[in-house]
Amino acid sequence: MNRPSVQRTALVTGASSGIGAAVAAALVRSGYRVYGTSRSPGSVAEPVPGVEYLPLDLADEASVEACASAAGDVDVLVNNAGESQSGPFEELPSDAVERLFRINVFGAVRLTQLLLPGMRGRGYGRVVMVGSMLASFPLAYRSSYVASKAAVKGFANALRREVSPYGVGVTTVEPGSINTGISERRTQYLREGSPFADEYHTMLGALDANEASGISAEQVARTVVRAIETDRPRPLYAVGSNAPVVFALRRLFPRSFILDLVARRHGL
Repeated sequence: MNRPSVQRTALVTGASSGIGAAVAAALVRSGYRVYGTSRSPGSVAEPVPGVEYLPLDLADEASVEACASAAGDVDVLVNNAGESQSGPFEELPSDAVERLFRINVFGAVRLTQLLLPGMRGRGYGRVVMVGSMLASFPLAYRSSYVASKAAVKGFANALRREVSPYGVGVTTVEPGSINTGISERRTQYLREGSPFADEYHTMLGALDANEASGISAEQVARTVVRAIETDRPRPLYAVGSNAPVVFALRRLFPRSFILDLVARRHGL
């Protein structure tokens, strides 16, 4: 894709660390004007040079609307911010699941709704949903997180056809295991005396180990930028965790075999 003669504007949610910070930095290097979001912009530990930070709490619709208004005309939206959650399905508090969906799904959907009309009117736009390979390869004890990432992919897949005639490309990037320290920030729910405790801790230990040896946020960022700058973004880009191999296996073998394979990789 040829670089535009006018400077594009990008909004990257969750740009204070991890994938969001890496994507924001990559877009600055590519010549974009970049807004990044954080719940507390003034307390971002290592601000990305060239990025202007806006406050955003995805669980608060008023905050989402204020962020969209402050950003103005946005050409590229990267919905990256989110929360990671784990726990046995039976033991997930309903308010915790609802909060997860407000942050991971409804906030991202609302922000996209607010920015799409401008993209459509200008005849150009890119929307990237940063999902997870767990949406394609579900894992026990991660049901709420898996469902939230599957939901944003579903929105993106259906939206593509609606806006493609107006020059707007919509895609999902699914990272596998990433070494960003997210395991330290994951919310967990496990009741005292839970019958699932042993299996849960086995899964969690394997998950943390996989993430510790996972790909870098910068590698994911390169995939996101590639999806943005191509003329025809694909519906799905997967990166990390041997993505080409595991997606090929999913096409060749029954789904039950793939689910068992994912479980075994996490000690289950």
